[in-house]
Amino acid sequence: MTRQTTAERAKMQVMWFKRDLRAADNAALTAATQCGPVLPLYVAEPEWWRGPDMSARQWAFAAESLTELRDDLSRAGAPLVLRTGDVIDVLQDLRDRGHLTALWSHEETGNDWTYARDRRVVAWCRANGIPWHQVRQHGVWRAMASRDGWARNWDRFMAAPVAGVPDLAPLPAGIDVGGVPGAPDLGLSPDPCPERQTGGRGAGLDCLGTFLNTRGEPYQRAMSSPDAGARACSRLSPHLAWGTLSMREVTQVSKSAAKGRTGQWARSLKSFQSRLHWHCHFIQKLESDPRIEFQNMHPAYDGLRPSAPDQDRLAAWASGETGLPFVDACMRSLRATGWLNFRMRAMVMSVAAYHLWLDWRAPGLQLARYFTDFEPGIHWSQVQMQSGTTGINTVRIYNPVKQGYDQDPTGTFTRKWVPELAGIPDQFIHEPWRADEAGQVLGRAYPMPIVDHVVAAREARDRVWAVRRGAGHREQSARILSTHGSRKSRRSTPRKRVDDGQLSLPFDGDAR
Repeated sequence: MTRQTTAERAKMQVMWFKRDLRAADNAALTAATQCGPVLPLYVAEPEWWRGPDMSARQWAFAAESLTELRDDLSRAGAPLVLRTGDVIDVLQDLRDRGHLTALWSHEETGNDWTYARDRRVVAWCRANGIPWHQVRQHGVWRAMASRDGWARNWDRFMAAPVAGVPDLAPLPAGIDVGGVPGAPDLGLSPDPCPERQTGGRGAGLDCLGTFLNTRGEPYQRAMSSPDAGARACSRLSPHLAWGTLSMREVTQVSKSAAKGRTGQWARSLKSFQSRLHWHCHFIQKLESDPRIEFQNMHPAYDGLRPSAPDQDRLAAWASGETGLPFVDACMRSLRATGWLNFRMRAMVMSVAAYHLWLDWRAPGLQLARYFTDFEPGIHWSQVQMQSGTTGINTVRIYNPVKQGYDQDPTGTFTRKWVPELAGIPDQFIHEPWRADEAGQVLGRAYPMPIVDHVVAAREARDRVWAVRRGAGHREQSARILSTHGSRKSRRSTPRKRVDDGQLSLPFDGDAR
């Protein structure tokens, strides 16, 4: 072995990519290159991917992103090295071969599995004398004593210069770069998602460009519709969740695009920019309180719903067979595309939690698997909020029939995803049981409603409000608000809050 290769081996910095699948504006990668030659690494961990919140559609997006990342890193000087297995075994092998002097990655706010895995990595690094440098990914802070000043810190972080792709030294000779595994290699079940968004940085940049230049003009008024929203919303959420784009570059490019814009364009881009803050605001909740992935944020709601879900109701909801046409259309659309606009995410979760009276954990896991853009910090905060278990948010029980008339007044979206209702007149598309033709369709091609949505909503409201009026509820809610509440003043908060996928804040919707 040459002296040059020996020197390279002695200084090798391993850059461990997680959910930051980009070479540009990757602070951990940039910092690693300043300390010596870098070995870019991604570890496909079968145990993580087989978890209850992960799915093959998510892996398909990630795999496409990894393929493009490898190409980008190769052009910078060193290709991505891919391994499949337990990360500790991979790191041990690299160390044994002399390819690991220091470990670099971004700070991750993932699920409980990744948190436990990172604790194992910390212990391994300490035992082996390997420094692990974790660098902030976006506007989320670890070990925050208070939310005071959080928004200012977010603004300051996003205003920092966007870093380019650093130059990389060639990898030492003899390193097998490996290949991108397939879903079966990770033990993932088949997961058809024919209209899933394409992964990779190129697709993310294209998505950002079309949103800021053409698609985004009606964003503010169109985002609540599952049909119009699919076009007018940014659709950047999977790219932010998997890190093919950085939050900083999206923030800066959107601000630049807003300059000189007036009218609807100006309003839409201002609305979009405010949602970028809330992306990190919700992730910060899980970072500060990891238990919310499993436990009610407010303990007064413990035992409110059965811990074991009604499997028939859960299955009907998950497959889009509840007999509530607009709900079923949304769930079928989600299964086929991996995406749903925020208002409809809120509605389908509300129906599961209130009308079907399901504990939030089981439907929350089902939605996590369906969402290509699954982001644990945002997801579990939102799931609890829409289930009424935070103790600090308004109870919103969405009327699934009214939402259908409001957001799909012509029935176009519903008819696309629930073709069984072709024989039902337009005026009854969201209440087919009222149509004269109901007997020819319901209970045959399409199910009768599995619940009376009006009665179910009334019963759920009574149960939840009985808890909210209980002793000590207000005091505990105040403590939760102190930890998790936004410090933004009411005066500067929009009267109506609307959302783009998982990029945004709660919608103060009409829950009648």
